[in-house]
Amino acid sequence: GGFGAWDEHGVYFATGRAATSATVLRLAAADLKRCADAWFPFGVHFINGLVSTVRRIEAGARQREALVALGTLAAGLPHELNNPASAATRAVDTLGETSEALLGSLRHLAERSITAEQYVALDHLRREPTPTVGADALVAADAEDTLSDWLVDHGVDREWILAPTLAAAGADVGWCERVEQVLGRESLGPGLEWLASSFLLGSLLTEVKDSTRRISDLVATVRSYSQLDRASVQDTDVTEGLDSTLVMLGHKLEGVRVVRRYAAGVPRIEAIPGELNQVWTNLVDNAVDAMGGVGTLTVSAYVDELGKVVVEVADSGPGMPAEVRARAFEPFFTTKDVGRGTGLGLDISRRIVVERHAGEIEIDSTAGGTVLRVRLPLRSARGGADAQ
Repeated sequence: GGFGAWDEHGVYFATGRAATSATVLRLAAADLKRCADAWFPFGVHFINGLVSTVRRIEAGARQREALVALGTLAAGLPHELNNPASAATRAVDTLGETSEALLGSLRHLAERSITAEQYVALDHLRREPTPTVGADALVAADAEDTLSDWLVDHGVDREWILAPTLAAAGADVGWCERVEQVLGRESLGPGLEWLASSFLLGSLLTEVKDSTRRISDLVATVRSYSQLDRASVQDTDVTEGLDSTLVMLGHKLEGVRVVRRYAAGVPRIEAIPGELNQVWTNLVDNAVDAMGGVGTLTVSAYVDELGKVVVEVADSGPGMPAEVRARAFEPFFTTKDVGRGTGLGLDISRRIVVERHAGEIEIDSTAGGTVLRVRLPLRSARGGADAQ
């Protein structure tokens, strides 16, 4: 910490506490440097070189940890995007077939010369059923079987295709009988084909809309996580950063039960959101590794009695031994196998929380799990944090 005293643009991180009454001399960095240049110029040159070396090492460590976080983001994002993108692709492929079936059924209805009144009545019937969302699988299967039997009895072709679509749309035997009353037996098949294609078309369009919205939401989440479009120090929503991090690490949380406990009205804080997201990534990633990818991850945010915002990341793992806990924040200390960790995560997290945001980070571990607790002031105690 004393190295910073030689730099007028530096920040003196070290703290001290006097055991007895004492007198403290406060000297401006520029005056200290001028005096030292006169007393011991080679010593000043040596210290300047040492300070530069320390800064390069720290910058390299930060850059390496940022690359690790970027790797985590790069690994998780394709996985998260793949599901909605694949769903949209499948839906679009099926849309072509469904459109052809819809147009074909209209041609068959025209060949049977249905009247305008019949078509209007058919369109009214199309609007009546309500899709069954989240229905019990056995109930849905029984509904399909019942409709399939009715279609077979009434000479409707392709009942194995029509019955599931009609059942999913909420149609039943009574509704099908009303369709028969409107069209008659001869036009019943093409009419039900047109209705089923209409139902399926609407369902596929909804699926495409939901999938593309999911992709858009993921892109927005990435922007929120990376903070590429935002200023350095700003009013920051801690819970937004936590949620963004959980989305980005979704591929690692597949076997984990995630519990969010956000207190109502958690205030925004003055912080560097991109750096805090790096902290949340490290804490969540370590918690998942501690549980072996299976267990309960609890993420909490609240305000303590001192008015500070507290974030807790708790896992249900075996706990952290005392000897590991004592060294957890040391640079390059890790309990992970070679290739699985740099040993920089908690050290960088401590630097970001303590040195960059004037906060606190601590570990509370028992045999039933480990809690990493971060306390952050509402307003930064160091106005030049973003200039370091």
